[in-house]
Amino acid sequence: MVDMNVLIVGVGGQGTLLASRVLGAWADIAGKDCKLSEVHGMSQRGGSVVTHVRIGSDIAAPIVSPGEADFVMAFEKLEALRFAYYLKPEGTILINDQEIMPMPVITGAAEYPEDIYGRLAADGKKYISVPALELAETAGTSKAVNTVLIGALAKITGEELETVEEALKRTVKPKLLDVNLAALKAGYDFIK
Repeated sequence: MVDMNVLIVGVGGQGTLLASRVLGAWADIAGKDCKLSEVHGMSQRGGSVVTHVRIGSDIAAPIVSPGEADFVMAFEKLEALRFAYYLKPEGTILINDQEIMPMPVITGAAEYPEDIYGRLAADGKKYISVPALELAETAGTSKAVNTVLIGALAKITGEELETVEEALKRTVKPKLLDVNLAALKAGYDFIK
């Protein structure tokens, strides 16, 4: 496992907190130090959820500072745009291509931004769009978007699939393991 700072962003109910715990187990298997910090916000009302994950040899602080994330894992497109400023110049945003309308858009007080990918590219951000919801549903549940993105991250960082499967086994409830293993493999195989 490579040393890395990861910012996981999504909306309440998407499994961002579980994703951070899987990354923590993955780091533990690799013998790395890992610090996590979770910011819940209005997560129960569909608001943003942000989790900081720092993995390395000797991690002192759990918070990823703006401009220091090797990866931003965005479980929704707008969240990718909101938190892109955390990315290092050479970092990558993994984006679930799903759009989840926030409350201001639902109530008509705001509009969902257009051309999020174009805006990220114009700002010089490297990103990979992953059809994570579609891959999760194919694996057996729409709730495994988080696991699909973890699989994609594992492939990008050169990790063996078996190592991350072991991290899932340590973290996910046994009754949900098979579907999450399938989602993990789908995300891993999506990255070429």
